[in-house]
Amino acid sequence: MKPSLRNAGQVFGSIQLTLVLSIVVPLLVISGLAIYLGFGAVERALNDRLREDLELVARAASGPLSRAMQEKDELVMGDSLKSIFRIGRVSGASVFDKDGARIASLGLADTDVGNSASAEQVINSGELGGAFRWVDGQSVFSHFTPLVAADGRIQGLLQITRRRSDFHELLASSRLWAVSIWSALAITIILVVVLGHYGAVGRHVSRLLSTMAGLAPGHWRLGADPSGPRELRQIYGGVREMGERMARAEEEIQHRVIKERELAERLEYQEKIAMIGRVAGGVAHELGAPLNVIQGRANILARHELTDEQRRHLEDIGYQVGRMTMIIQQLLDCFRHVPDSRRPISLAAVLRDVLDRAAEDEKCRGKRMLSEGLDADARIRAEPVRLELACLNVVRNACQAARSEVILSLHHGGNEWEVRVDDDGPGIAPEKRESVFEPFYSTRPAGEGTGLGLAVVCSVLKEHGGRIEIGNNEAGGCRMSLFWPVEAAE
Repeated sequence: MKPSLRNAGQVFGSIQLTLVLSIVVPLLVISGLAIYLGFGAVERALNDRLREDLELVARAASGPLSRAMQEKDELVMGDSLKSIFRIGRVSGASVFDKDGARIASLGLADTDVGNSASAEQVINSGELGGAFRWVDGQSVFSHFTPLVAADGRIQGLLQITRRRSDFHELLASSRLWAVSIWSALAITIILVVVLGHYGAVGRHVSRLLSTMAGLAPGHWRLGADPSGPRELRQIYGGVREMGERMARAEEEIQHRVIKERELAERLEYQEKIAMIGRVAGGVAHELGAPLNVIQGRANILARHELTDEQRRHLEDIGYQVGRMTMIIQQLLDCFRHVPDSRRPISLAAVLRDVLDRAAEDEKCRGKRMLSEGLDADARIRAEPVRLELACLNVVRNACQAARSEVILSLHHGGNEWEVRVDDDGPGIAPEKRESVFEPFYSTRPAGEGTGLGLAVVCSVLKEHGGRIEIGNNEAGGCRMSLFWPVEAAE
């Protein structure tokens, strides 16, 4: 639909226009019809009043005029005609004989009424009569009164005329005033309806429509307070409740999408880990047997009498075999996945065991090991061996980087338990913090690390739905934080 047609439909379907068409227009039509009928009745009443006034004037003047006509006294007849103008507001007065010929007249009058049906009816019946006529180009009401002689015969007619305009000027003026008042009343009513609707309903409806137009994904909740009549507030309440339901449904959908995405990522990660684990297991099996043979032969040779240089070569062989064995073990640890063995476990107890093992580790010798918050009741669901392995690798890394001190602490925040490991070493540069979790990536010189320790930690945390963060502590050293989800606690 085109915008112009849509806007026209909105205008013609608005409440304001509906009120005007259904209430105001019928009221104005009824009032206009009443005014028209009322003026018709007034006009008829005034016409009757006109006849009555002229009849009274004619009755008062008919007696003297009858005697003057019988005595043929033109002076008295003229005075009598003049007296008619003093008695009432008339336009003309005339005296005619019974044949319709004019005998005397003043003002607006016919010269001959022989062809007047009203005059003929009055002469024949002897009753008063009259009608609207055109005299000298003007519309007048002509009233005829019979002039009766002393013996009772009709000897002539008295005609008294009055201009219709004299009477209808007031009626026309009143009609103009009535039309003006009616028009002003119509405009006032329409303005009152339109402005009253806007003030009482329209602006609140516009506000509600504007608010509803702002409803969109992510913006379903209404913040404005309802206003206007009770019905509009009820509608607003319904829209607000609908918005709340939409917001909750949207949040639930987003939560499910996030959960499904996390599940898909975890499944993809587990499938990849399982495949790499099978490869690593095969490699470890194939390398394990030759390494055991080499180590065995080296041990046999060590039992013989050897020179110092030969014994040094055997020690190098043993060291490299041990290093290769450690790499194979770390590969197996990195890509081993054992989700079925998880169970409720005390994180604080595991950390205390980690401290005990770290104290015996050669990488942590000569470093001061401190702990904080390990008396907390932090129970999570985890695989104990993998959990201890991850925490121990982080502590070993911290010992290798520390100058003199490593602090292991446990903190609770929100829905997570944080295992925090701080050292007083040089720290890790921000641009390298993402790379340290990649397998075989190491910040140490070649030969001093395998680059698998933090990869094992990252793998274990992903298995348990946790995460790891790297930053700097107050002393400028490295801080590694391992977050284990509390919602997994029993």
